[in-house]
Amino acid sequence: MLVTVNIDKWNALRLGKRLVAEVTAAGPGRRAFVSIQPGRTPADREATREGWTRPDRNRTFTLEHWDYDADLIDEWDYDVGAVCRRRETVAGEAGLTGLIKTWSLRPEDFRYPWQTGDPR
Repeated sequence: MLVTVNIDKWNALRLGKRLVAEVTAAGPGRRAFVSIQPGRTPADREATREGWTRPDRNRTFTLEHWDYDADLIDEWDYDVGAVCRRRETVAGEAGLTGLIKTWSLRPEDFRYPWQTGDPR
């Protein structure tokens, strides 16, 4: 449900900013993350060229679940041995809310990327 996510997080998504949640990894020595990547449109690219960020409540959103070797996560080649567990794109905030629920995630677990250990 939309109200379970802080309004600042919804605004970040509407502005095209990525969010990340750490999730249970596939096994020992692994770390896993699910990211929400808002889609970008030609209108977003034009706004960027003009020096501003365009909000959009009707963006597409891609959820990606990546599993990494924990020993490499802080290294240059963090992607060695990384596995994309699943990836799905939906349209609009209602679609995103439904997908988060379908994937058994909690909206409140999503953070800004720099607040997580996600290497991307």
